[in-house]
Amino acid sequence: MSLFVEYHLIQNFAPSNLNRDDTGAPKDAVFGGYRRARVSSQCFKRAVRLLSAEQNLLPATARGVRTKKLLTLLLEHPLLKDRAEPRPRIEIALAAAGLQLDDKGQTQYLLFLGQGEIDSLAALIAEHWDELAPPPPAEDGKKKSKKEAKAAAPDEVVKKAKRLLDGGKAVDVALFGRMLADMPAANQDAACQVAHALSTHRVEREFDYFTAVDDQGGPDETGAGMIGQIEFTSATFYRYAALDARKLLANLQGDQELALAGLGAFTTAFARAIPSGKQNTFAAHNPPSFIGVVLRHASPLNLANAFERPVVPRHDQPLTAQSVAALARHEQQLGAVYGSARDRWAVLDLTGAWPQAQGKAVTSLEALNAWVQAAVQAAIQAELAGSQPGA
Repeated sequence: MSLFVEYHLIQNFAPSNLNRDDTGAPKDAVFGGYRRARVSSQCFKRAVRLLSAEQNLLPATARGVRTKKLLTLLLEHPLLKDRAEPRPRIEIALAAAGLQLDDKGQTQYLLFLGQGEIDSLAALIAEHWDELAPPPPAEDGKKKSKKEAKAAAPDEVVKKAKRLLDGGKAVDVALFGRMLADMPAANQDAACQVAHALSTHRVEREFDYFTAVDDQGGPDETGAGMIGQIEFTSATFYRYAALDARKLLANLQGDQELALAGLGAFTTAFARAIPSGKQNTFAAHNPPSFIGVVLRHASPLNLANAFERPVVPRHDQPLTAQSVAALARHEQQLGAVYGSARDRWAVLDLTGAWPQAQGKAVTSLEALNAWVQAAVQAAIQAELAGSQPGA
């Protein structure tokens, strides 16, 4: 049975530059033939991960870290930090796992590892401390190749090290997936897909020309100490994410309790997370005006085409309300053709524009979160019960 949890958000940001391109300008895109404001999916996913950690929505053992500094993490690990000269043994163990460090002691590319995987690597090194003693240096003084470093580890350590890279039950790794170029067996397909946020209306970039005064300037220094300009936009965004509940459960090795906790953490973080770009300048801390969550049983349905024709500003109705109404109309049209009779909606709507008959209305983010977890848990349990012999 397919079970997708979809998130549809309408969020209006005051003047801001949340996600910049290589020139420092707000990212944008052409959609439906019109220029739209855009915030990349990568930007929002990082904001979700950071907020989840800052607010402890999940314990540290259920979170991941994206870094090249795995060596540093292991050197500082409680199991290894007080041992004498741990670095050579760590390097051998990492080579056994398929990872090699460069001259700076960093991995060749960013790794996305669960804290459980890091803890397991440290425990493996501590357990096999004597066997991981480094061999004498080469006579020519050259650094050993990856193959030679791997050969320095006992076969038992090599086998264990490779098995350790299983995602470590890290919820963010399970949600967003990872690719390790040298170790395809450790790759993990994402359970959650996040779309680039697009404005529901046409936008134009604006420019903030600013000057700064030197506080220590003398009476003859009347000019500005610095002059510059910042580009920004203000837009109502449509945000979308599709989460495969069955894939999340599989990525977390069948741990239903952790999967539901991860689902709850994502629901909260996806609603509350705001990118940090230029926030000291703009302070655009504007939460969503509408959050709709739907359980789909056929296939995911991105509703961005509700805004293929841009919403046009009106003096008597906010852009957010117009956007929610357009979203509801498109869902009625698309859901009737591609949806399922079992699809269920719950909405947190501050605009009053979503039809009352179109799903369950909730009045708080906590209530929405509880609905999502209960609905997914009931669906998973019903599926498991149906798969039992004689069911």
